[in-house]
Amino acid sequence: MGVKITESVTWVGIRDWELRTFHGEEYSTHRGSSYNCYLVRDEKTALIDTVWSPFDKEFVANLKKEIDLNEIDYIIINHGEVDHSGALLQLMNAIPETPIYCTKNAVTSLKGQYHKDWNFNVVKTGDKLSLGKKELIFIEARMLHWPDSMFTYLTGENILFSNDAFGQHYATEEIYNDLADQCALYQEAIKYYANILTPFSALVTEKIKEVLSFNLPLNMICTSHGVIWRDNPAQIIEKYLSWADNYQENQITIIYDTMWDNTKKMAEAIKKGIRAADSEVVIKLFNAGKTDKNDIITEVFKSKAILVGSSTINNGILSSVAGILEMIKGLAFKNKKAAAFGSYGWGGQAVKIISNLLKESGFELINEGKKVMWTPDENALKECEEFGAQIAKAF
Repeated sequence: MGVKITESVTWVGIRDWELRTFHGEEYSTHRGSSYNCYLVRDEKTALIDTVWSPFDKEFVANLKKEIDLNEIDYIIINHGEVDHSGALLQLMNAIPETPIYCTKNAVTSLKGQYHKDWNFNVVKTGDKLSLGKKELIFIEARMLHWPDSMFTYLTGENILFSNDAFGQHYATEEIYNDLADQCALYQEAIKYYANILTPFSALVTEKIKEVLSFNLPLNMICTSHGVIWRDNPAQIIEKYLSWADNYQENQITIIYDTMWDNTKKMAEAIKKGIRAADSEVVIKLFNAGKTDKNDIITEVFKSKAILVGSSTINNGILSSVAGILEMIKGLAFKNKKAAAFGSYGWGGQAVKIISNLLKESGFELINEGKKVMWTPDENALKECEEFGAQIAKAF
């Protein structure tokens, strides 16, 4: 059922408690998610976004309990991705002539997905839609994170409906940020940014500065996933500005996979060497073959340097390491250093392959990397510790 947020705004979304992956299998959702949409009532009534298609019938049935569907005057689609627009087919079957307000790119994506020529009304930044006493103001937000994305601002209530920006994949009964588990909220928010918005950081900064320049009062940020920011909503804006500014903490992350534990032994010795040289740096150690890839990416995002290790296999590297490096490349991290390491029995190409991939991904290589033949003996492990100390001293 709906949750009344203000006198004029009601949350009419869906909590997806069982969701464990998103974007196919690309994004892990350990805490589920929510598909947030909002009913805004004034002299006219607007529905802002819908929900993912598996919940379309449930969504429409719940919506009918809140309002006669024929009383919905406008539908606002901030973003055409299916988790936001998936119930449109079911909804538009009931109210086919209702005008849909969205960006020009959203018309293209919605037609491409649903093959329907609905009553589309294209809006751009600064356009307004009167609801009576209040207005909706539209703000394009291209590539945050699709070309069709936009924000919608409600005057009078001073609410920014921010779509994917400032959200988290987080299902919780505590719909507001001040009621939610703060540790879980922060972890899901930074994970969301690291894995989804990092490539668009320059656009994030530009768009936030543009919105702030409008000097619009802000009482609440209503996201499309996760909690609503009502307690000091500016705090998540400040976090985004920080995260978008080539973010790093005093952290070094070591990522590896191993066939017979030889590369694992190297990773542990390198970690020992870093710790001996720097007692304050945070060190995270992950086996890429056993650890959730999105959790690793979140730690990469936080790090000032990463070390990536793999055994050499078939003139290449282990598939889990190749996969995480492909994700890292696509996310276009900035202001980070890196180095490679790995064990081998013959050939030994892994370190060079990893070094090249890291360089192609925009990382500054600290050195040429470290490789050990066969099982590292006491001397080899001591060299790995020295390698770790050199990494620590590179800052």
